[in-house]
Amino acid sequence: MAEFHLNFEKPIIELERKIDDLKSINAAGNTDLSQEIRKLEDKHKKLIEKTYSNLSRWQRVQLARHPRRPYSLDYITRISPDFFELHGDRNFADDKSIVTGIGSIDGMQVVWIGQQKGKNTKDNLYRNFGMSKPEGYRKALRVMELSEKYNRPIICLIDTPGAYPGIGAEERGQAEAIARNLLRMSSIKVPILIIIIGEGASGGALGIGVGDKLIMLENTWFSVISPEGCASILWRDASKAELAADAMKVTAQDLYEMGICDRIIKEPLGGAHRDNDKMVEILKKVIIEELNRLLTLNTSELLDHRLKKYEKIGVWEE
Repeated sequence: MAEFHLNFEKPIIELERKIDDLKSINAAGNTDLSQEIRKLEDKHKKLIEKTYSNLSRWQRVQLARHPRRPYSLDYITRISPDFFELHGDRNFADDKSIVTGIGSIDGMQVVWIGQQKGKNTKDNLYRNFGMSKPEGYRKALRVMELSEKYNRPIICLIDTPGAYPGIGAEERGQAEAIARNLLRMSSIKVPILIIIIGEGASGGALGIGVGDKLIMLENTWFSVISPEGCASILWRDASKAELAADAMKVTAQDLYEMGICDRIIKEPLGGAHRDNDKMVEILKKVIIEELNRLLTLNTSELLDHRLKKYEKIGVWEE
């Protein structure tokens, strides 16, 4: 993958290049630059801490979309090396934007459902840029019901710019497929962990987004519409996405304060894209912790807690 850096990351990247250049010169043995290198490395660490501790909502949205962040399959195949993918909705097709299958985490049998983007243009076309069609949501539901039959907890990884808005998808019942998933996920009799690993936009995310715990990585977002979409509707100007992100309050911290997000997972310093391996390790630990808690509940308690979780969301007046 070609190098990709966000604008606010450029000072950090420039400093990293200087450090690498000095290390190359130092390795040649003609000059001792170790003291200068240490100073720059200290400066580099402080710059990362300063930059990523003061991010705006829009900057977090940008980080959530960073192409070097781990995607669903990166987590699934490393956390469950025995992952076996299950394909197709048994009705129309196999939607490549959603991966489903079975695996184990340190001996615990689980079912994985994840929205998958591509890592390059060819792969993105294959994965439809992470935008699912009705058959994707129907495949997900088929596998969820399979997990219920065999009593395996479900882990859903959300990372999508939204459901696919094509005519064919609408003709095949996009809205009905998402609505059916919402209904069934509210009553599936096994634990369901919902984890937002990137961007969670609209019904495209909600179609696999009902569960017992909603967990968000630190630099992710979740909303009924993207900031660009909101800006286009309100101000007829997508360039006002930063303003829209602030107005909508889309970040993990915002949703935690509103009682929608149950837990925020802190990312490695500088974001998940700067240390994929560490992020996988952190997420695996959180998944095990949360599933162990949920597995102590019997079916009646599990469903009761799930429904009460959603009943408490929102504000209304009588």
